[in-house]
Amino acid sequence: MRTLPQTPALDGWLVRAGFTGQQSVFVGDALSRKSWVMATININYEKLCTCYLFPEVTRQLKVFAEKNPGAQLYRLDVSDNTQLSVPTVVNGLTQTSERLSQSNTCGYDRHYQGEEFLRQAIGNHYDERGVKLGLDEIFVNDGAKSDIGNIQTIFGPQNVVAVQDPTYAEYVDTNVMAGRAEAHNSITCQYAGIAYMPCHERNLFFPEPPTQKVDLIYLCCPNNPTGAVATHEQLKSFVEYALKLQAIIIFDASYAAFITDPKLPRSIYEIEDADRCSIEINSFSSSCGFADLRLGWTVVPKNLSTEDAPAGKLNVLWHRRQSTFFNGPSIIAQYCGAAALSPDGRRECQAIVDRTLDNARLIRDALNSRSLVCYGGQHAPYIWAKSPSGMRSLDFFDKLLSEAHVVTLPGSSYGPHGEGFVRLSAFARRECVERASASIKENLRV
Repeated sequence: MRTLPQTPALDGWLVRAGFTGQQSVFVGDALSRKSWVMATININYEKLCTCYLFPEVTRQLKVFAEKNPGAQLYRLDVSDNTQLSVPTVVNGLTQTSERLSQSNTCGYDRHYQGEEFLRQAIGNHYDERGVKLGLDEIFVNDGAKSDIGNIQTIFGPQNVVAVQDPTYAEYVDTNVMAGRAEAHNSITCQYAGIAYMPCHERNLFFPEPPTQKVDLIYLCCPNNPTGAVATHEQLKSFVEYALKLQAIIIFDASYAAFITDPKLPRSIYEIEDADRCSIEINSFSSSCGFADLRLGWTVVPKNLSTEDAPAGKLNVLWHRRQSTFFNGPSIIAQYCGAAALSPDGRRECQAIVDRTLDNARLIRDALNSRSLVCYGGQHAPYIWAKSPSGMRSLDFFDKLLSEAHVVTLPGSSYGPHGEGFVRLSAFARRECVERASASIKENLRV
């Protein structure tokens, strides 16, 4: 308990509030006036580091713009799908707007897990992969990012977290905020208390299971930023680890729609017994153009258990968390999601995926034409390009910017094992990708 200093202003407030003389101020148990409780912050937020490369990237872009006024930049750094919504989704949006103009279709009397018609459509989507889910295991959200951050709240603060390196920052940052990490290294932005699973060329950028005991394992497949996709055997090794050591896998499948090889798993539940140890999170954003509509889903199987919670408990906890903090996504977005999962919507959204993968092919071809080594881009919207001649990530970023006017993201901004690579996104519009690819072929000096 901290002591509040005695001041005239405080004395006046206490008198006005009715506390005079030696009266005690009651906060919980009886406390003396000098033990007045003050509001405090969550000090875990102060542990968060802003990776040193992002300000440097911003600075270099500003310097380039000042030196080259009016120069055309080709933005292959952004990861959001800005393509126009497909006709079936637009039609669903129009029909829903008409419904709402006539009456409030459901108001607050809604399912916190999402409307049944959408959960059924999502369940049918899994059926095609041989995965059977109950409707009460599917929770519709307002985009995968929300649940990626929120899911850790149903687990104890003492749990040890493992992430891929390089990794998507939200897996780490949300657990730092929850108090599952200690001080960070200001250069690498790695935190004490978090286990990092190296992803490099030798393992084709998909890690082996941790060598130590961990409790929560974050996997992203296809991976952002490397574009790597796991095989059945690789995912099986993580499921076996989790079952043996009673760990939970949080599986980010946001880019699963980009996997074109039917032999590769699109869901971790294609692995036997994964429903006993895995939570899966997915999104409509990248494959259906829902970046603005905001819609996704999370699967919390009833077979899931932990060391201190029997099967079914985590499903109940997540339902309680959602019903307390969340009223469900917009009904407009949910009707659009159902439209996207209809037969016509599926065909039209597949065209978005195909165009994005074709963009990736153009980018890869351009980089390969300059004798650069590339990974990803075949079953993922991201290309992971290796820097030439051992060049640092930031230097390769600068080289692509200054010579080809192509904006990328330095791989080292995703973690130490990203050093020596840059990430390129295939989500840009076709015209931008074509011009960027031509500029790489014509102007990049390697």
